[in-house]
Amino acid sequence: MEIYLVGGAVRDKLLGYPYSERDWVVVGGSTEALQAQGFESVGKDFPVFLHPDTKEEYALARRERKTAPGYAGFAFETGQTVSLEDDLSRRDLTINAIAENNQGQLVDPFGGQNDLNARILRHVSPAFVEDPVRILRVARFAARYHHLGFRVAEDTLQLMRDMVDAGEVDHLVAERVWKEFERALGERSPHIFIQVLRDCGALGVIMPELDALFGVPQPEQHHPEIDTGVHVLLVLEQAALLSPDCGVRFAALMHDLGKALTPKTEWPKHHGHEALGLSPLHALCERLKVPMAHRALAELVVKLHTHCHRARELKASTLLENVLLATDAYRKPERFEHFLLACKADSRGRPGYEQGNYPQANYLLYALKITAEVSARAFVEKGLKGKAIGEAMNKERLARLKHLVTATQRSRGERTKN
Repeated sequence: MEIYLVGGAVRDKLLGYPYSERDWVVVGGSTEALQAQGFESVGKDFPVFLHPDTKEEYALARRERKTAPGYAGFAFETGQTVSLEDDLSRRDLTINAIAENNQGQLVDPFGGQNDLNARILRHVSPAFVEDPVRILRVARFAARYHHLGFRVAEDTLQLMRDMVDAGEVDHLVAERVWKEFERALGERSPHIFIQVLRDCGALGVIMPELDALFGVPQPEQHHPEIDTGVHVLLVLEQAALLSPDCGVRFAALMHDLGKALTPKTEWPKHHGHEALGLSPLHALCERLKVPMAHRALAELVVKLHTHCHRARELKASTLLENVLLATDAYRKPERFEHFLLACKADSRGRPGYEQGNYPQANYLLYALKITAEVSARAFVEKGLKGKAIGEAMNKERLARLKHLVTATQRSRGERTKN
């Protein structure tokens, strides 16, 4: 048997990029031979084994052929006649089709090193079109390595367009789409994932609610970028700079879905887009089986982001009922902070505003702080029970917010005079 390090570990080692997992391919081996050495069989679709000590994955070299539409429609062949080049030829990108033997020598039959140096994401062979998941993977790699200057080769992008036109993307299952989407959200430049999907036409199939935002205008005085689709990509870019949390990034991307539903006669204004955005958000989350925590945060951002932007102009009652209570900030303060981060990203997701201050966040955090200090114990000691306790607490919270609002308005008024 010959054993080679393959895939991401080789690629990232050559790039000087951090990696944590190593995958191995076994040439000339068999299930029996590996099991005899203590390897544990874990593969469902084809032979994959865990090393008895390191627990790293070892897969038998394999050939594959297309048998049906979709990413699962393949038949696999393993055996001692399958070569390393056979195995590498079935991989998606040339930069993922480089192997390294135990002497550190590279096997690179498809020019992966040249494409690494040229910063190009290029398909290995025409067989790329047989697996629609590869569209998502290419977009995700583009998001991961964008800051290093990587781009998708034009001929690869054309193959991706051909796959979309052929209906291959229609066969993707929701769980796989979300898995790649969530991983892309965690990359350094997640907005590039969305851009690549749009460039090849897949975004309109996978996330039509998001794709519909492109071409929808906004008032130029507030949005120099004008196009709503461009705006949400800028917002996602800012969210990635503000937080590593995928929920924050997802919510930031979703926040303006309602603008696609504004009647054209009202363009470029979008009155009521917050409420309009809930229906497409729910549809997208249901279809892609988005986790409930992500859904809940995104729903708050869709509904309340304009309230957040106008926080210092709101009445005390609106601050309490429509922001602090509506976001469940007292019970879920961490989620409230994530809500504020997504809103801050929205504010910064405009040309010229990338470094802008967002005092609304500190204002709302302070509003939460002074009202969270209101304790139920004091009212219990006064003999209040049940619903009356909550009503008394909110009355006290409201009084504190009124003092805050008055002081804030006075301070802003004095600054305006000066």
